[in-house]
Amino acid sequence: MNKAQLIGEVANQTGLTRKAVRQTLDAMTSAIARALAQGEKVTLVGFGSFKVMRRRPRRGRNPRTGEEIQIPAKDVPKFEAGKRLKEAVS
Repeated sequence: MNKAQLIGEVANQTGLTRKAVRQTLDAMTSAIARALAQGEKVTLVGFGSFKVMRRRPRRGRNPRTGEEIQIPAKDVPKFEAGKRLKEAVS
């Protein structure tokens, strides 16, 4: 399911317009991104949690040349599914 399909599904279930659903979805994803950028954890009970994890520096290889390179540490977003989401998928 892509974003347009998700918007259509939510619009059908709620009776809201596709425009209203798109604006709401965009606002939600922006709020989550802002919170993560500030180092906060975002928890949606039953669905899951978004948080920022620190990826350690590591060695890698350039696939074209085979040259060993150093990959720097960086922060990456991580999602952990909640209990109800895990049960729904099982």
